[in-house]
Amino acid sequence: MKRKIIPGEIPTRDLHQFLLGAVAPRPIAFVSTVDEQGNDNLAPYSFFNVFSSNPPTAVFSSNRRVVDNTTKDTLHNVEETKEAVISVVNHDIVRQMALCSVQFDTGVSEFEKSGLTPIESELVRPKCILESPVNMECKVQQIIPLGTHGGAGHLIICEIVMMHINENVIDANGRIDPHKIDLMGRNGRAYYTRSSGDAIQTIVQAVTEMVIGYDALPEFIKTSTSLSANDIAQLAGNTKMPTSEEIETFKMNHSELYSSTAASELAFAKAKELLKEDQRFDALCSLLALN
Repeated sequence: MKRKIIPGEIPTRDLHQFLLGAVAPRPIAFVSTVDEQGNDNLAPYSFFNVFSSNPPTAVFSSNRRVVDNTTKDTLHNVEETKEAVISVVNHDIVRQMALCSVQFDTGVSEFEKSGLTPIESELVRPKCILESPVNMECKVQQIIPLGTHGGAGHLIICEIVMMHINENVIDANGRIDPHKIDLMGRNGRAYYTRSSGDAIQTIVQAVTEMVIGYDALPEFIKTSTSLSANDIAQLAGNTKMPTSEEIETFKMNHSELYSSTAASELAFAKAKELLKEDQRFDALCSLLALN
């Protein structure tokens, strides 16, 4: 039984929370802007992502407030200056980020209220955040209003003209280490997700080579109650079916599995063990050897 939600038939504030709870976790854009007088503003937005790498493009949405249909200082500032700095939020500054979501009066510096440190950018007027592991200096290319009622967003499309990445989040291969950067994601209401430690999973899947697909698997594998849907999908991600010789070699090397009266149970257990180590080809061999 599924609950049906039809926009327009429930209050916007409730629909908003269903959307946030369903599309989650979302990255958080910590957006720094300045007004015409040079006053700093800092606000978090979780309607945010990057959508292009050439040109490097980030998009976030500044929504009209549901309660009174007013717009935010960030929107006013980017309309006037066409510049912003988008910083990322890690676990070390998540509480300071939350302080910046308070609706302070126009002209009040969230840098001062949150204790975060503004530092000069190189190509734009808004400040970077010293404590953020990544700051992206941006030129605003386009602002697209999505409506005029409370809850309506304004898509703010930004070209990233410079990135500043802390060296302490870079691994030995020159890439961002997810455990070191320790990012936070936003869920619905007051829920957040910490993207490090056990929350990080490695999923390797060939994208340039053709895979055998779910339809190539024998029925006894697809209908197995011993395997999860993810297990079966891993098997379907093999780039080729094992040959009869490869299956027979596996069977000979693991003869103790197939000489038992519990061969089926043991073979499925072996397959799951191999899948945990991402040895999907051998896992498939272990099951096909049952036939």
